[in-house]
Amino acid sequence: MSRWKIALIVIVVLVAGLLGLRMCHQGAPGKGAGPGGMAGKGMQKGPVPVTVVPVVRKNVPIYLTALGTVQARYTVSVQPQVTGRLLGLSFTEGGEVKKGQVIARIDPRPYRSVYDQATARLQQDQAQLATARANLATSEDLIKKGFVSRLNLETQRNTVRQLKATVAGDRASIEAARINLDYTSVKAPFDALAGIRQVDPGNVVSTNSTIVVLTQVHPINVIFTLPEKDLDRVRRAQRDAGSLQVAALDRVDRHVIADNGVLEVIDNQINTSTGTFQLKARFANKGDSLWPGQFVNVRMRIRTVDNGMVIPTQAVQRGPDGDYVYVVGKGDTAQMRNVVVSGEASDTQSLIASGLKPGERVVTEGQFRLKPGSRIKPYKPGEVPQAPTAEELKQAARQADRGRGPRH
Repeated sequence: MSRWKIALIVIVVLVAGLLGLRMCHQGAPGKGAGPGGMAGKGMQKGPVPVTVVPVVRKNVPIYLTALGTVQARYTVSVQPQVTGRLLGLSFTEGGEVKKGQVIARIDPRPYRSVYDQATARLQQDQAQLATARANLATSEDLIKKGFVSRLNLETQRNTVRQLKATVAGDRASIEAARINLDYTSVKAPFDALAGIRQVDPGNVVSTNSTIVVLTQVHPINVIFTLPEKDLDRVRRAQRDAGSLQVAALDRVDRHVIADNGVLEVIDNQINTSTGTFQLKARFANKGDSLWPGQFVNVRMRIRTVDNGMVIPTQAVQRGPDGDYVYVVGKGDTAQMRNVVVSGEASDTQSLIASGLKPGERVVTEGQFRLKPGSRIKPYKPGEVPQAPTAEELKQAARQADRGRGPRH
């Protein structure tokens, strides 16, 4: 065997021996450096810092939520009831109008002329009727003396009846002419907001012309739908409470836009294509916070659970056996507890039906690092662990060095 081969074998044996010695040293944690051979224990992790909140009891309102659409109480397209030239408009676009307020004027002269003609015709026919009545009275006196035949008397009576009918027709014509004359002043049918005008003064308008669209926003309605499974709950709640309170929130559920709504109508049928039913709530809308066509989130309170157990929703975890939470056990250890969630107490809190007791502390932050029996360091919401001191940092560094063992 040549010398270089012998040298190569010696080198390989030495390297293998050194590697084996190092692996044996690192694989024996009880024989490492440190007092009493406890270097491995020096590497053990401390308690897990977590945020905890106690279980509390309070009265919890139960809500049903849905997406709703704001709808004007009444919407009217104002159209004239007579034809004529539009003289002027007396409303401000986008402004409020009052019930009975004149919002447009149509040239009244043709209709006043018709009214005057009907009045004159009535006076003429009334005079003829008075003459016929006088002739009839004379004929009735003369027939007693035999100077007038019964045929002439009956003719006089029929003339009087005919003229009475003519006078009645004249009065009806006057009333029709007066109505048309009144229609030349277009009035608002209710308190409302005016939209954008659809016609300008000077144009000839007819009964098919739209002058403006009026919408009533005080009060105002919100239309929303719920699944058919909630129908019995809503009807029962309405029957028990008399009226259900409804609130309208913005699209991201952060701000309450209006909270004085009352459920007014439950529709009389279920939509078979969507499996939902429609509801209508009424809001006073004094501050104009709701606007026709606006989308809002609707929150309707159907009942209140007295003295219910409440915890933050973020504390609830879902596992293969259902919902569970971590609670602070004896010796500040984590205990897993199965719970039954019966509903939402608010956007951030859940109502617990069973599994917890008032006063127990549940983990709301840091629970993903836990397992049953883990040691924990509980903190209140907003609290943070104190920064380690310089001595604690040095001690941790020394423990880390001892854990790594001697270097070769």
